[in-house]
Amino acid sequence: MLHSIQQVNYGSKSIEYKLSFAARKSLGIKVLPDGLVSVIAPNDTDLIDINKKVKLKANWILKQQAFFCSYKPNTPTRKFVNGETHLYLGRQYKLQIIEDTINEIKIYRGAMIMKTKKLNLEYLEKKLNEWYKEKAIFHFEELLESSLEKFNKYKIEKPILDIRLMQKRWGSCTKSGKIILNTELIKAPKGSIEYVVIHELCHLVHHNHNKDFYDLQNRLSPNWEKWKEKLEHALS
Repeated sequence: MLHSIQQVNYGSKSIEYKLSFAARKSLGIKVLPDGLVSVIAPNDTDLIDINKKVKLKANWILKQQAFFCSYKPNTPTRKFVNGETHLYLGRQYKLQIIEDTINEIKIYRGAMIMKTKKLNLEYLEKKLNEWYKEKAIFHFEELLESSLEKFNKYKIEKPILDIRLMQKRWGSCTKSGKIILNTELIKAPKGSIEYVVIHELCHLVHHNHNKDFYDLQNRLSPNWEKWKEKLEHALS
Protein backbone atom coordinates (compact mmCIF):
# COMPACT_ATOMS: atom_id res chain seq x y z
CA MET A 1 0.00 0.00 0.00
CA LEU A 2 1.52 3.31 -1.11
CA HIS A 3 1.56 6.11 1.42
CA SER A 4 2.64 9.73 1.76
CA ILE A 5 3.29 12.10 4.66
CA GLN A 6 0.78 14.94 4.95
CA GLN A 7 0.32 17.77 7.43
CA VAL A 8 -2.52 19.96 8.69
CA ASN A 9 -2.47 22.94 11.04
CA TYR A 10 -4.78 23.12 14.03
CA GLY A 11 -4.42 26.42 15.89
CA SER A 12 -0.77 26.69 16.87
CA LYS A 13 -0.29 22.93 16.49
CA SER A 14 0.84 21.03 13.43
CA ILE A 15 -0.36 17.46 12.92
CA GLU A 16 1.66 15.24 10.62
CA TYR A 17 0.08 12.02 9.41
CA LYS A 18 0.82 9.06 7.15
CA LEU A 19 -1.79 8.86 4.42
CA SER A 20 -2.65 5.60 2.66
CA PHE A 21 -5.46 4.66 0.29
CA ALA A 22 -7.42 1.42 0.22
CA ALA A 23 -10.61 -0.12 -1.15
CA ARG A 24 -12.88 0.91 1.71
CA LYS A 25 -16.00 3.02 2.24
CA SER A 26 -14.96 5.30 5.08
CA LEU A 27 -11.87 7.14 6.27
CA GLY A 28 -10.03 5.72 9.29
CA ILE A 29 -7.74 7.60 11.66
CA LYS A 30 -5.46 5.93 14.20
CA VAL A 31 -2.94 7.31 16.68
CA LEU A 32 -0.22 4.71 17.24
CA PRO A 33 1.58 4.20 20.58
CA ASP A 34 4.67 6.00 19.26
CA GLY A 35 2.51 9.09 18.56
CA LEU A 36 2.41 8.69 14.80
CA VAL A 37 -0.92 9.34 13.09
CA SER A 38 -2.12 6.93 10.41
CA VAL A 39 -4.94 7.83 8.02
CA ILE A 40 -6.43 5.31 5.58
CA ALA A 41 -8.82 6.83 3.05
CA PRO A 42 -11.04 5.32 0.33
CA ASN A 43 -9.43 5.27 -3.09
CA ASP A 44 -9.71 8.52 -5.06
CA THR A 45 -10.66 10.62 -2.00
CA ASP A 46 -9.69 14.27 -2.49
CA LEU A 47 -6.81 15.44 -0.26
CA ILE A 48 -8.76 18.59 0.69
CA ASP A 49 -11.60 16.44 2.06
CA ILE A 50 -9.12 14.22 3.93
CA ASN A 51 -7.48 17.25 5.58
CA LYS A 52 -10.89 18.57 6.63
CA LYS A 53 -11.72 15.28 8.35
CA VAL A 54 -8.32 15.16 10.05
CA LYS A 55 -8.89 18.71 11.37
CA LEU A 56 -12.30 17.66 12.72
CA LYS A 57 -10.52 14.93 14.72
CA ALA A 58 -7.54 17.13 15.64
CA ASN A 59 -8.52 17.61 19.28
CA TRP A 60 -8.90 13.85 19.76
CA ILE A 61 -5.59 13.20 17.94
CA LEU A 62 -3.69 15.62 20.19
CA LYS A 63 -5.23 14.10 23.33
CA GLN A 64 -4.23 10.60 22.18
CA GLN A 65 -0.67 11.75 21.45
CA ALA A 66 -0.44 13.38 24.89
CA PHE A 67 -1.74 10.19 26.49
CA PHE A 68 0.82 7.98 24.77
CA CYS A 69 3.61 10.47 25.50
CA SER A 70 2.85 10.42 29.23
CA TYR A 71 2.80 6.64 29.12
CA LYS A 72 6.40 6.35 27.99
CA PRO A 73 9.18 5.43 30.42
CA ASN A 74 11.73 8.16 31.11
CA THR A 75 13.96 6.66 33.78
CA PRO A 76 17.23 8.61 34.14
CA THR A 77 20.58 6.94 33.44
CA ARG A 78 22.28 5.44 36.48
CA LYS A 79 26.01 5.31 37.26
CA PHE A 80 25.93 2.52 39.89
CA VAL A 81 28.03 4.20 42.55
CA ASN A 82 27.73 4.23 46.34
CA GLY A 83 25.11 6.66 47.63
CA GLU A 84 23.20 6.80 44.34
CA THR A 85 19.45 6.44 44.82
CA HIS A 86 17.54 3.61 43.16
CA LEU A 87 13.80 3.03 43.16
CA TYR A 88 11.94 -0.10 44.21
CA LEU A 89 8.13 -0.22 44.51
CA GLY A 90 7.93 3.56 44.64
CA ARG A 91 10.51 4.14 47.37
CA GLN A 92 14.05 5.46 47.04
CA TYR A 93 16.97 3.45 48.40
CA LYS A 94 20.63 4.46 48.63
CA LEU A 95 22.87 2.01 46.85
CA GLN A 96 25.56 0.41 49.00
CA ILE A 97 28.04 -1.64 46.97
CA ILE A 98 30.14 -4.24 48.79
CA GLU A 99 32.77 -6.35 47.00
CA ASP A 100 32.24 -9.96 48.08
CA THR A 101 32.56 -13.57 47.02
CA ILE A 102 28.80 -13.77 46.34
CA ASN A 103 26.22 -11.82 44.37
CA GLU A 104 23.30 -10.73 46.51
CA ILE A 105 20.95 -7.74 46.76
CA LYS A 106 18.90 -6.90 49.83
CA ILE A 107 16.74 -4.00 50.95
CA TYR A 108 17.50 -2.96 54.52
CA ARG A 109 16.64 0.26 56.39
CA GLY A 110 16.51 2.56 53.40
CA ALA A 111 19.52 0.99 51.71
CA MET A 112 19.85 -1.25 48.69
CA ILE A 113 22.79 -3.40 49.73
CA MET A 114 24.51 -4.97 46.76
CA LYS A 115 27.13 -7.63 47.38
CA THR A 116 29.00 -8.31 44.17
CA LYS A 117 31.91 -10.31 42.79
CA LYS A 118 32.82 -7.58 40.31
CA LEU A 119 32.76 -3.78 40.49
CA ASN A 120 32.64 -2.74 36.82
CA LEU A 121 29.58 -0.76 35.76
CA GLU A 122 28.32 -3.24 33.14
CA TYR A 123 28.39 -6.11 35.64
CA LEU A 124 26.64 -4.10 38.37
CA GLU A 125 23.94 -2.97 35.96
CA LYS A 126 23.41 -6.53 34.72
CA LYS A 127 23.07 -7.95 38.24
CA LEU A 128 20.72 -5.19 39.42
CA ASN A 129 18.54 -5.64 36.34
CA GLU A 130 18.41 -9.38 37.00
CA TRP A 131 17.25 -8.65 40.57
CA TYR A 132 14.62 -6.21 39.32
CA LYS A 133 13.38 -8.82 36.83
CA GLU A 134 13.11 -11.44 39.57
CA LYS A 135 11.10 -9.08 41.77
CA ALA A 136 8.97 -7.99 38.81
CA ILE A 137 7.98 -11.58 38.01
CA PHE A 138 6.79 -12.12 41.58
CA HIS A 139 4.90 -8.85 42.07
CA PHE A 140 3.42 -8.58 38.57
CA GLU A 141 2.06 -12.13 38.72
CA GLU A 142 0.57 -11.37 42.14
CA LEU A 143 -1.09 -8.17 40.89
CA LEU A 144 -2.36 -9.88 37.75
CA GLU A 145 -4.07 -12.55 39.86
CA SER A 146 -5.73 -10.02 42.17
CA SER A 147 -6.72 -7.70 39.30
CA LEU A 148 -8.31 -10.54 37.34
CA GLU A 149 -10.88 -10.96 40.10
CA LYS A 150 -12.33 -7.58 39.11
CA PHE A 151 -13.05 -8.99 35.64
CA ASN A 152 -15.01 -12.09 36.74
CA LYS A 153 -18.24 -10.96 35.03
CA TYR A 154 -16.42 -10.63 31.69
CA LYS A 155 -15.22 -14.25 31.80
CA ILE A 156 -11.83 -13.50 30.30
CA GLU A 157 -9.11 -16.13 30.48
CA LYS A 158 -5.94 -15.44 32.41
CA PRO A 159 -3.57 -13.95 29.83
CA ILE A 160 0.03 -14.98 29.30
CA LEU A 161 2.25 -12.46 31.09
CA ASP A 162 5.48 -11.39 29.41
CA ILE A 163 7.88 -9.18 31.41
CA ARG A 164 10.61 -7.37 29.51
CA LEU A 165 12.41 -4.04 29.19
CA MET A 166 10.64 -1.71 26.75
CA GLN A 167 11.73 1.69 25.51
CA LYS A 168 8.38 3.30 24.72
CA ARG A 169 5.64 1.65 26.76
CA TRP A 170 4.82 0.66 30.33
CA GLY A 171 2.62 -2.12 29.05
CA SER A 172 0.76 -3.47 26.05
CA CYS A 173 -1.81 -6.08 25.13
CA THR A 174 -1.36 -8.09 21.93
CA LYS A 175 -4.15 -9.20 19.60
CA SER A 176 -3.65 -12.75 20.86
CA GLY A 177 -4.37 -11.58 24.41
CA LYS A 178 -0.84 -11.65 25.83
CA ILE A 179 -0.03 -8.86 28.28
CA ILE A 180 3.47 -7.38 28.18
CA LEU A 181 4.71 -5.33 31.14
CA ASN A 182 7.87 -3.26 31.32
CA THR A 183 10.34 -4.48 33.94
CA GLU A 184 10.93 -0.83 34.88
CA LEU A 185 7.45 -0.79 36.45
CA ILE A 186 8.90 -2.58 39.48
CA LYS A 187 10.37 0.80 40.46
CA ALA A 188 6.88 2.38 40.68
CA PRO A 189 4.39 2.23 43.58
CA LYS A 190 2.21 -0.90 43.66
CA GLY A 191 -0.88 1.18 42.97
CA SER A 192 0.71 2.45 39.75
CA ILE A 193 1.65 -1.07 38.66
CA GLU A 194 -1.91 -2.20 39.35
CA TYR A 195 -3.20 0.70 37.23
CA VAL A 196 -1.13 -0.49 34.25
CA VAL A 197 -2.23 -4.12 34.78
CA ILE A 198 -5.92 -3.14 34.89
CA HIS A 199 -5.44 -0.84 31.90
CA GLU A 200 -4.10 -3.74 29.83
CA LEU A 201 -6.75 -6.17 31.11
CA CYS A 202 -9.42 -3.68 30.00
CA HIS A 203 -8.07 -4.15 26.48
CA LEU A 204 -9.16 -7.79 26.65
CA VAL A 205 -12.73 -6.45 26.88
CA HIS A 206 -12.45 -3.31 24.73
CA HIS A 207 -9.53 -3.26 22.31
CA ASN A 208 -9.50 0.47 21.57
CA HIS A 209 -9.29 3.58 23.76
CA ASN A 210 -12.95 4.42 23.22
CA LYS A 211 -15.66 5.56 25.66
CA ASP A 212 -16.52 1.98 26.65
CA PHE A 213 -12.87 1.33 27.47
CA TYR A 214 -12.57 4.36 29.76
CA ASP A 215 -15.96 3.68 31.36
CA LEU A 216 -14.71 0.20 32.28
CA GLN A 217 -11.36 1.48 33.54
CA ASN A 218 -13.12 4.12 35.66
CA ARG A 219 -15.37 1.47 37.23
CA LEU A 220 -12.61 -1.02 38.00
CA SER A 221 -9.90 1.50 38.91
CA PRO A 222 -11.59 4.72 40.13
CA ASN A 223 -8.28 6.30 41.17
CA TRP A 224 -6.37 5.37 38.01
CA GLU A 225 -5.54 8.99 37.14
CA LYS A 226 -3.87 9.49 40.54
CA TRP A 227 -1.76 6.34 40.10
CA LYS A 228 -0.93 7.26 36.51
CA GLU A 229 0.36 10.62 37.74
CA LYS A 230 2.41 8.97 40.48
CA LEU A 231 3.90 6.65 37.86
CA GLU A 232 4.92 9.55 35.65
CA HIS A 233 6.43 11.49 38.56
CA ALA A 234 8.21 8.49 40.10
CA LEU A 235 9.99 7.48 36.92
CA SER A 236 10.49 10.83 35.21
